[in-house]
Amino acid sequence: MSERPHLRVVKGNPSDEELAALVAVVSTLGSAAGQAPERPRSTWSDRRLLVREPLAHGTGAWRASGLPR
Repeated sequence: MSERPHLRVVKGNPSDEELAALVAVVSTLGSAAGQAPERPRSTWSDRRLLVREPLAHGTGAWRASGLPR
């Protein structure tokens, strides 16, 4: 069974530690290539902030409108 290697050293003579570090870096790059980095959504793009809450009505509503919710 002649299977082609995934990596091949073209020039130089790397030690076992250097080769292991190279394989570790290349394997992490390959696993993250298919996934998009997940970024937190900005509050500026939140559409819920564009919709206002219903206004209170009745006795004292004007006073309640200035109070924090």
